[in-house]
Amino acid sequence: RSRRAEAPRRRYLRSAARRARQRLHRGVTCPRFSPRFSPRFQVIDATSLGWGTRVKGFVACFAIGCLCSLLGSCLVWVPKKGLVLFAVFYTLGNIASIGSTLFLMGPMKQLKRMFEPTRLIATIVMLLCLILTLCSAFWWRKKGLVLLFCILQFFALAWYSISFIPFARDAVKKCVSVCLT
Repeated sequence: RSRRAEAPRRRYLRSAARRARQRLHRGVTCPRFSPRFSPRFQVIDATSLGWGTRVKGFVACFAIGCLCSLLGSCLVWVPKKGLVLFAVFYTLGNIASIGSTLFLMGPMKQLKRMFEPTRLIATIVMLLCLILTLCSAFWWRKKGLVLLFCILQFFALAWYSISFIPFARDAVKKCVSVCLT
């Protein structure tokens, strides 16, 4: 055979080898041994949600959080146990509201963003207020502290929430300073 006659065959073999390498890289040729089909990948793939499902989960979780907070506000007026029920439902509502953003960002990204240097103090204060509200309701049984920590919880959650909006903290600081002077 002449060299000229073998050129198309060589081109074909090179392109076939390139296609085989690409399929192997993508895990198409041998799914049993491919990293795409490993149990870890299948778990990650099974737990990932589509954008529509994420938005629905966010709305549902946020609505549950608002409903719990509203229910807690209504339970303040129940005799004897009202303030404890308020603290529990208000705290659960805030936790559900914070948890709703897990649907939008995913749990790891949410945790990373919560503990970024810009919102580290807001996160710590918010989590501390959530814990202290429940401690004052169940262990210390001090109604004044329950009310104080619920108010602090509201402000801490608001400050934490506006930290996700660019320049919102600066705007709030400026508004407060103008109002106070």
